[in-house]
This record gives sequence, structure tokens and C-alpha cells, in this order.
Amino acid sequence: MLASPPSPLPPIFLVSQAPLSIVIATRESRLALWQAEHVAARLQGLGHGVRLLGMTTQGDRILDRSLSKVGGKGLFVKELETALQDGRADIAVHSLKDVPMDLPEGFEMACVMEREDPRDAFVSNAYPTLQALPEGAVVGTSSLRRQVLLRALRPDLRVEPLRGNLDTRLRKLDDGGYDGIVLASAGLIRLGLEARIRCHFSIDEQMLPAAGQGALGIEIRAGRADLAAALAPLNHRATELTTSAERAVSRAMGGSCSMPLAAFATLSDATLHLRAAWGDPAGDGTLLRADVTGTVATPAEAATLGEEAANRLRAAGAH
Repeated sequence: MLASPPSPLPPIFLVSQAPLSIVIATRESRLALWQAEHVAARLQGLGHGVRLLGMTTQGDRILDRSLSKVGGKGLFVKELETALQDGRADIAVHSLKDVPMDLPEGFEMACVMEREDPRDAFVSNAYPTLQALPEGAVVGTSSLRRQVLLRALRPDLRVEPLRGNLDTRLRKLDDGGYDGIVLASAGLIRLGLEARIRCHFSIDEQMLPAAGQGALGIEIRAGRADLAAALAPLNHRATELTTSAERAVSRAMGGSCSMPLAAFATLSDATLHLRAAWGDPAGDGTLLRADVTGTVATPAEAATLGEEAANRLRAAGAH
């Protein structure tokens, strides 16, 4: 008697081919919602179903103290990670510069999207440039990085705290509390507010950006191969490599928003050029600098260059 033929094997599908139903955890500021909706549109274009889960984070609620004094930029992501952990959301969209250098166990950065303009912007209702400000003028920022860089450019200015989302910061300027403020160009561009920019700070004139500035990172729970495959088409390789180097500088320095550190990398073919700067907020305005170049093909190789830059900063006296 002939044996029965084997049952046919079930069809094999790649996870990236099957449409997913994806919930995006996002802060509820206008800029954060723009970023989440941008990611949603990209995923919908790939055939996935998407909805948003808006949340208010602790970083959004604490506005009377600088981030460096209340726990750092991780306050903007912790609640979003909780939503991932308990299954209310599948992915979280972050401004990469707000993401702690080391993610908690059980989470991973699934992709880094193409960077918007990484430069800082000078915004003022009365003055065209930082150099046009009169002596003693008030400039608003709560970033320690920007404070030390501004002091190096204009030690005669008064740098005062400025917290809140982008619209709140612009309103405080318009209400007359500041002669000028410094913001990330990317956020203004994304919200159609580029006309508010009086000038962009040249990266070559000391105003290096924060690590990851202008890039969006998408976080998932570790082990979600289906989501990793769905998000793979959104990853921008050059941005992934350059921001890996920048974030490695900050990680090696123990960096957070309490670290007065700047790092910015560019990629040409396979050659990555990384510049970093550190200043002491209580010092005399002197900046310590590091400049490294190398050939990279992977995020790990880019991170090695970042660690080299951090070593050079420490050797020069950064702490």
C-alpha cells in the first residue's frame, strides 16, 4: 500500500509583505504630532494601517526647571516606552536628539529616518543675527550645549532659560521676554515656520548641533521582527551612520541634556567626518574640540569613531 502523500507545507510570507496594524505612541505637541503623522503617512504608503496614541510626558509637564535638573531628556520618552511595554502602542516616534544614549533593556531603535536641516536657528523680532544684538541682550535657551557655544561666540550676552514646546518658546519671544532665541531649524521647517528664522548658525562658526539633531528615530520593543521589517524601508543609511557616530561621542562621555556637548558628522561616500565640542558651563567660555575622520560601513564602525572623538575630548580636559 502506498503511503499517503505528505501534507502541503503552509505558504511562507516575509513579515514585511504582510500589512500590519500599527499604533504610534507620540507626544501631543504640534511638532511631535507632525512627526508621528509623517511616519504614519510613510507606513500607510507601504500598505499598513496606522493610528496615533497621543500622550503627555513628564518632560512636557515640568516647565519651571531645566531638564538637566529634573532627569534629562529621557523624561520625553519614558511614558512612550511604557505604552510599548504594555502593548498599547507598537512604535514610538522620537526626535533623536531627545532619546537617551542607552535604551532600556527590551527596547531597540528600529530605524533612523532621513535628517532635516541639522543646524540651529537664530529667531528674533528685532535683530537679524546674533552678532547684531547689543551688549547685554537676552537670548533664550535651556540647552547647556547652546549656552556654552553662545558664550564662546558672545560672552557679553545674557543667556536665560527657555522651556516649553516650540510654539510656547516663540510666544515667549513675541511677548518680549527675550531679544532673541535659539531653536533647532528642523522643527521650524517641519511646522512651516521657516519664515521665523532670521539666520541659520553656520556649523563652521562654532555652533555645532546636538547629537542626532534633525533626525527622527523610531523605537520598538526588542524582538518585534514584523515591525523591524515594516520599518526597514524608512531607514536612511547615511543618517543612521552619522548619528551613530554622534551619539557614541555623547554615550562615551556619559552624555545627556546635562552634558554641554555638541557632535556633528557628515558622510561622503564611505568617509565619515566627525566634529565634537565640549565647554564648561561654569568656565571662561573656552571650547575643547575633537575632529576625526575614518572609513565606515556599519553603525558599529561609526560608533568607534565617536568613541575616539570622546577620548580626544577627555584627553584635552573635558569631563
